Amino acid sequence: MGMEKNDQEWIEKSMKWEGLTTRNRQSGRHIFFMRLFVTLFLLLFFCGLLVYLIDPFFHYHKPWFHLKEVLNEKEYQCPGSLAHFDYDAVLAGSSVVENNDNSWFNQDFHCTIIKAVRSYGATADLCDLLDRAFRHRKVKQVFYNLDPSALHAEPVLTFASSGAPMYLYDDNPFNDVQYLWNKDVILKRIPYMIANSYLVPYDENLSYNWMEGKTFGEAAVLSRYYRIPDAEVKFSTDKKPVQKPENCYQDELRGNIALLEQELSAHPDTEFRIFIPPYSMLWWDNMNRSGELDSTFYEEREAVHALLSHPNVKLYLLQNIPEIIINLDNYMDTIHFSMEINHRIEQELLSDRYLVTKEKEEQVMEHLEAEIRKILDTEVRVLEEQNAFLYDVGGKD
Repeated sequence: MGMEKNDQEWIEKSMKWEGLTTRNRQSGRHIFFMRLFVTLFLLLFFCGLLVYLIDPFFHYHKPWFHLKEVLNEKEYQCPGSLAHFDYDAVLAGSSVVENNDNSWFNQDFHCTIIKAVRSYGATADLCDLLDRAFRHRKVKQVFYNLDPSALHAEPVLTFASSGAPMYLYDDNPFNDVQYLWNKDVILKRIPYMIANSYLVPYDENLSYNWMEGKTFGEAAVLSRYYRIPDAEVKFSTDKKPVQKPENCYQDELRGNIALLEQELSAHPDTEFRIFIPPYSMLWWDNMNRSGELDSTFYEEREAVHALLSHPNVKLYLLQNIPEIIINLDNYMDTIHFSMEINHRIEQELLSDRYLVTKEKEEQVMEHLEAEIRKILDTEVRVLEEQNAFLYDVGGKD
């Protein structure tokens, strides 16, 4: 009986001990997970707070802590900078305007300018960026780079379809998680902004500038231009490329002109300086051989005529400057020119030398067409005779 009693007491003590041990284990696991949760919460909180405070895409505010306005990612930074920076003028356009020095405009036009840039210069996208600027600031002047190719592009927004970060473009606070807890933003963009603000001499006037490391010159341009082979070009009896109907992009043209006119009408107190940039003669050669030369001239005539009907517009045709478009040393490819040409354009906007008026509109457009055709028959022909072109890859540049 004594042994049985001792055994029972021992079993009861063992069960009690095991119960305590189980409860301790459960309590330990609970404490561990609580600490893990708190640690992760604090980590996420401070990461989000860091992004909010530094805000390299300016989604919430302009720079704090004496940080500079470091702008080098147009697709990510245009919406935020237009919403929060201080300015009263906008330079809108495609990548060809990115190499402008803002100080040129600030000094010559007595303004504080900001760039609103969209790759390819799609009209609908640029008008959307202008709308953002007008919503947030009183814009007195707009300098608008009108790319010829934008006139026959689809007159629809392309941000979403081209992969732009829509969480930076909309007003939905819930999808900001893609920004606040973004590894690339935390590990790359924030350090880059801090380094350019405190450690290296970053010039805020050179926003989105891409000149560094690029190669310009005739050899560089010709190496990047793959001319459409003769076998893929339909020639007429006079050995000229057959052209498409001049109004082949009529619907797109009307849509893009309507978008521009809406901006002009909606902001009658804002002065718009619209300029058509000087693409190289090789771009014109490509238009000619693709059968779109006549349609390009037609689209520009229609656009110029419509835009000049608005009293708040000054329009500049800068394509008819032979010393620029013939000299391939000014270019990186058929379209993108050097910073020196950007400055030349800015100076021409100041001088009004290439200003198109209603009275001279028809004369100017006729002269442009005659000059371009002459260049194609002379300067481009010389390159052709020198076998300077690459033909092994067909299609447009």
